[in-house]
Amino acid sequence: METETAVKRLSAIAQDARLEVFRTLVKAGPDGMAAGDIARRLSVAANTLSAQLLVLSNAGLVRARRDGRSIIYAINYDAMRDLLVFLTEDCCGGRAEMCAPLAAIAARCCAPDTTTTTTTKGVPDEAPARSRRRR
Repeated sequence: METETAVKRLSAIAQDARLEVFRTLVKAGPDGMAAGDIARRLSVAANTLSAQLLVLSNAGLVRARRDGRSIIYAINYDAMRDLLVFLTEDCCGGRAEMCAPLAAIAARCCAPDTTTTTTTKGVPDEAPARSRRRR
């Protein structure tokens, strides 16, 4: 990942309200959440949420897809993973014990599901949400 991309993504989550939206979507999983559900859960106005989602989308951290009349927002897990790798790839100076807590957390929350034998289709990548402002 280029440093410029990392800075853009870190800047997008460097504000408390956007970080809260981001974390809410991480918890929602790959299926994401409808914009209205996010607004209700976080008790924010729709226009405020729209602005926050636009910043996250422009940074490549969030993707949007239409489902009927709703817009569903979901984390771009590849982008999140790439950012985490960028931040930690040169970690520890060869001292694995320094990164052990990170590895333990990743193993606990990101362990592959061995209870299912069928693969599931991922949601196709879609274009990030765009501003509705006329140009």
